[in-house]
Amino acid sequence: MHNLPYLPYWTQTQIWIAVAAAVLALIFFRSAFFVVRQQTAAVIQRFGKFARVAQPGLNIKIPLIEDIAGHVSLRVHQLEVKVETKTEDNVFVHLTVSVQYLVKTDKVDAAYYKLQDSSAQITSYVYDVVRARVPRMKLDDTFEKKDEIADAVESELSHTMNEFGYGIVKALVTDIEPDAKVKQAMNEINAAQRMRVAAAEKGEADRILKVKAAEAEAQSKALQGKGIADQRKAIVDGLRESVADFQESVPGTTAQDVMNLVLMTQYFDTLKEIGAASKGTTILLPHSPGALTDIAGQIRNAIIAGGQVPQPHRQDS
Repeated sequence: MHNLPYLPYWTQTQIWIAVAAAVLALIFFRSAFFVVRQQTAAVIQRFGKFARVAQPGLNIKIPLIEDIAGHVSLRVHQLEVKVETKTEDNVFVHLTVSVQYLVKTDKVDAAYYKLQDSSAQITSYVYDVVRARVPRMKLDDTFEKKDEIADAVESELSHTMNEFGYGIVKALVTDIEPDAKVKQAMNEINAAQRMRVAAAEKGEADRILKVKAAEAEAQSKALQGKGIADQRKAIVDGLRESVADFQESVPGTTAQDVMNLVLMTQYFDTLKEIGAASKGTTILLPHSPGALTDIAGQIRNAIIAGGQVPQPHRQDS
């Protein structure tokens, strides 16, 4: 094994100094450059005092003099706050308010140093605004005016959180949940109102159907009466012509003989129809040919008696 050549003492010292300098230079170089991610800001301090805000990308700082105190997210955050409060009509409700907020790029230092817990601060202001407004509203107005509550929360937070470097994007009332018993009562009231409207509509529909049915029945009766009157007129006209033709064809016959013949014909036609009808009502009458004279006499006597009975005179009121 060959021995290394002897180096003077001062030469070895210089080598160690050079190596140490190279290592320190590398450390300084690595600590001088740093990267900040997108939608993030880095807070740079110099001897413990705020110096500047480093933006996303490649940045440089003075080693051993400046350091990164922390990172602040510039993204939009959402915080949901559930508040229990009482309305003007003494109904307890739970409101869920969603607040969207972010750190302003020009006030990153204020957001980092002034406010320790942004969520707790926003929650406190949401509680304050909701409990100041909702107790002055009735339960129904709370549902109708939820946008007004959200606007009030947004306005109050925007004014207050701006000092701490935060901007309010939007505040929304996403849910209003009354007490379970009150909710059930509201549903029952709504159901009763709808049933009342449905009953009124059903009654009106039934009334219209009955009126239309009555009108149709009246028109039917009128047409039926006109048909019966026309039928009877046709029968009378036919009988008149039949009597005249029969007297001309059979000399010596009287009108009485003709009427007896017509009545007999109609009698047998009636018996034929009663027998042919499957659901006809049974009529018990003497139906021998000799009984036709009695029937004709009864009809004739009824007509004569009706003509002799004096009709009462109607006095106009």
